[in-house]
Amino acid sequence: MTDPPHIRTSKRPEAAAGIKDFQTFYFSQLLKRRVCGGKIQNRIGRVTDLVFRLADPYPEAVGIYMEHGWGKPTEFVPWNQVVKIDDDAIFVTPPSDGGPFPPYSKQPGWILVNEQLMGQTILDMDGRRTEVVNDVHLLESQGRMLIVHVDVSFNGFWRRWHLRWLQLTKDRLISWRYVQPLSVEDTATDTVSLSIPRKKMKELPSEDLADILEALTGHAQEALFSALDSEKAAETLAEAEPRAQRQLVASLRRERARTILSEMSVPQLSDLFSVLPHDDMMEMMALLPKEQAERIRQILSDREASARILMSADFLAMPREAKVGDALAAVRRSGRGHSSVSYIYIVSPENVLAGVVDLRDVVLAADSVILGDLMVSPVVAAEESHTRDDLADLFAKYHYRMIPVVDARDHLFGVVHYNDIMKGLVTRART
Repeated sequence: MTDPPHIRTSKRPEAAAGIKDFQTFYFSQLLKRRVCGGKIQNRIGRVTDLVFRLADPYPEAVGIYMEHGWGKPTEFVPWNQVVKIDDDAIFVTPPSDGGPFPPYSKQPGWILVNEQLMGQTILDMDGRRTEVVNDVHLLESQGRMLIVHVDVSFNGFWRRWHLRWLQLTKDRLISWRYVQPLSVEDTATDTVSLSIPRKKMKELPSEDLADILEALTGHAQEALFSALDSEKAAETLAEAEPRAQRQLVASLRRERARTILSEMSVPQLSDLFSVLPHDDMMEMMALLPKEQAERIRQILSDREASARILMSADFLAMPREAKVGDALAAVRRSGRGHSSVSYIYIVSPENVLAGVVDLRDVVLAADSVILGDLMVSPVVAAEESHTRDDLADLFAKYHYRMIPVVDARDHLFGVVHYNDIMKGLVTRART
């Protein structure tokens, strides 16, 4: 069996695990199978779940979970006491004292297939959409059992109801290497699994992550959002719809909220706070520096908030005598994100705006070229008294990624970003 074309695997799972003689199962085939002690007549119970320990590269079985119901205690059969797996039963070595197996007790790093994987939502990185785990593909060899794939086709549903003859499509298997719980701790909360490792999350566009978060609810939504670093979480929160924004903010711990809010601009924060319940808004406001909180209050209370209030100080300005090589070195040292260095603003010693250079022109020029020879002048700029509607009109007309804010004498104070105006406050103010 091979992985579907859209799944990126470098090795078959049995090769990666160093396994030669093996057999495969679907979890749905083992669920409810009889567990017998030594002989078929000695029925102990039925498989309620299989317990695996998270490990790299594949989780390994640690036991069988049996739940008898009717007030009877659970039993946990350690996997080293499994003798063989037949078509109609799983044979185990019964306890030496003739009594029952010990009750099941959760351990750190253990995961229950039926309870914590089956039916859970995963993120398909290739298609950037959510899928559902309908079955789990297992590999057994020489006393070891591994989870190697999940099946996101509908076939797993038919298998669980013993209706395999209704399978009209091929199984869609995703390697376990792309299906990892967000953390070992998350396995205790029945949360979402991901088809990408945590470190890959930052590669997805925040718009896609926002769409995915909006499709999730409860623990799944919280777990996915918690996997994002503060910067990515801030970008994603700003892109999410109001309903999802309210859900995410309500579940944030205080310190986590503080770090995420610190990554957001004043217009983004104002947009977010405008859709929050009053109590949540006041709680979030208390996490901000006083000056920033006051600016947000002005924006929320005044539909005619000025560019001076909406602007950001996150931009790069240099003298016209600076050379391209020095400018590029300054960009690298600044640590600013790409949205903040789309342009380099050229200023005089008195901080008067003289011109602007597109960063793409800087990258293509020789190191010895001076910025004054590359700059465009005069510069389209917003006055500090311009309202949000004025700024929206400027962006709609010129399509710049950011616009500088100046006073009557062209002193540069800050910039306003396209996303802050066109995707947030203005849209909401007009609806």
